[in-house]
Amino acid sequence: MKEYLRKYFILRRHNFQVAVKKAKRSKMCYLFLAPYAIIFTMFYILPVITSIYFSFTYYNVLESPKFVGIDNYVNLILQDDIFIKGIKNTFMIAIITGPLGYLASFLFAWLINELPRWLRTIAIVVFYAPSIAGNLFVIFSVFFRGDAYGYVNAFLMNLGFIDTPVLWLINPVYMLPICMVVILWMSLGSGFLAFVAGLQGVDRSQFEAGYVDGIRNRWQELWWITLPNMKPMLMFGAVMTITQSFGVCDVTMQLCGYPSTDYAARTIVTHLYDYGFTRFEMGYASAIATLLFLMMILCNKAIQSLLRRVGT
Repeated sequence: MKEYLRKYFILRRHNFQVAVKKAKRSKMCYLFLAPYAIIFTMFYILPVITSIYFSFTYYNVLESPKFVGIDNYVNLILQDDIFIKGIKNTFMIAIITGPLGYLASFLFAWLINELPRWLRTIAIVVFYAPSIAGNLFVIFSVFFRGDAYGYVNAFLMNLGFIDTPVLWLINPVYMLPICMVVILWMSLGSGFLAFVAGLQGVDRSQFEAGYVDGIRNRWQELWWITLPNMKPMLMFGAVMTITQSFGVCDVTMQLCGYPSTDYAARTIVTHLYDYGFTRFEMGYASAIATLLFLMMILCNKAIQSLLRRVGT
């Protein structure tokens, strides 16, 4: 046992010395990397660590943080019914809009890739525009207005399906489905552009080799050639989709109000916003953010393990 430990520490010391020598030879590379590394650490790593620390404290901004242990997490999971409802709504949105938005983004990118170049450019702008348009909330709020002047109510009343206007954005039955429709409409974002770029980067000679090796249709071509070559873009699109699905807040707040009726459109991020920026209970809000962070990591791990099987 002693001999094994001695060899282990000798090997570790040797590896450390080799790593130090490589770092010295690449010091100019680290110098160029330093500005980004410093900014990333200051604005990403440190805030996450700080949030995890504050999640174990009572902190109302005006007073010094007071350590309370896991009380914030116990209250969140066992006593906060609105948070449980927010988890349910968030997972409903993620489960429905996440896969649908992901598949729609890839399908549209795949179809657009077959168009001529000038037509492909126009189609990309048309499909990508909703994700960056800031006035979509206004458009959908007009569509689903709760009076006879709302387009949906007017259409249904003219056809005779309803006699009185429906309060679409106030009735808890309709609020979450409408928000999901808007989220799906806005889901063609950076993941869609990554898919378009990935499809453009696939080596065309591989398709010719594939047809020689026995590929007979477009679906086999997609599974055995296109998808394996796009694994980095597929991973990026999955991460962006999960982030967008779990980070839903603006859509529900703008369409259904803040707070929404019976908290029917409450999400985890909306709950975080409530405690962080309305009540200024930063310790409790940090606990919410930490749980959300863990959920997103677990979902990302699950998606990564699933995508590794593509084309294998």
